[in-house]
Amino acid sequence: MFSARKIVISLFAVLFFSLLVSGAAFAQDVMGCVDPQKIMFQHPKFEEVQKQIRDVTNKKQEEAKAAIEKETDDKKKAQIFQTKRTEAANEERKLMEPIFKDINLAIRTVANAKKITVVVDKGAVFYGGTDITDDVIAELKKK
Repeated sequence: MFSARKIVISLFAVLFFSLLVSGAAFAQDVMGCVDPQKIMFQHPKFEEVQKQIRDVTNKKQEEAKAAIEKETDDKKKAQIFQTKRTEAANEERKLMEPIFKDINLAIRTVANAKKITVVVDKGAVFYGGTDITDDVIAELKKK
C-alpha cells in the first residue's frame, strides 16, 4: 500500500509538471479566431456552388420519386430513398470541397502573414484572440 501511494503521488507530480510545461509552451502561441460561416458565405463562388447543389438535390429527388413510384415493397422504397440521399450528400461534399480548400489556404496565408500560430472558431473563444475573419475574406476575394 505504501508503494502504491508513492506511485500515485509520482503520477500526480508528473501530470502537474506536464501541464505546467504545456501551459508555458502554449503561452508562446499567438491566437487568432475566425467566423467560418461568414467566410464561407462571402466566398466568391459560394452562390454558384449552392445553385449547383440545389440542382443536384432536385435531380436526386426526382430520381428517387420516379424509382419509388415503380416499387411496391416498402423496404426497397426506403432503400432507394436512402441511396439517393447519400448520393446527393456525396455530390454536395464534392462541390463544397474546393471552397473549403480555398478557405483553409486563405486562413493559413493570413495567419502566417500576421504571425498567428493558432486559429480557432470564433464561437469557441470566450475572451481574447485576434479576429482575422475580414482579412481572410479579403484574401479570398483577391483570387
